[in-house]
Amino acid sequence: MTSDAQDSRRAKVLFVCVENSNRSQMAEAFARHHGTDIVEAWSAGSRPSGKVNPMAVQIMSQRGIDMSGHRSKSLQEVPDIIWDWVITMGCGDACPFVRAKNREDWALPDPRDLPVERFALVCNEIERRVIDLLRRIKETKSAEGGSES
Repeated sequence: MTSDAQDSRRAKVLFVCVENSNRSQMAEAFARHHGTDIVEAWSAGSRPSGKVNPMAVQIMSQRGIDMSGHRSKSLQEVPDIIWDWVITMGCGDACPFVRAKNREDWALPDPRDLPVERFALVCNEIERRVIDLLRRIKETKSAEGGSES
């Protein structure tokens, strides 16, 4: 099977927060790490900060996930498609409408100014939710006959 065919079978997931410097960046990294065969993950911000928080990079590195090459992106920098899933992260009115088949809002605190221990707790919760989302996507694809057993 070609790479293009494999990509078309993977769900397209966009994680959005305001700055694209913490929550959505970590969610994208977790989705790519845990779901490389299930999803094509992207992240963006409604008002990107221009940089990824070094604390997020450090905490993810401690978990074996390299985010050193990540950069803060705007919604205009991601594909203009109908996403399979759009996950917003507590950005409320700051998150503009993005076309999606499925959407969820994960009301997570912005860990930007939290002490490292609380920042890590937010990171843990993001990982838990990403793993749950991947499980649900995989179950849906299996039910639709869209994945090989």
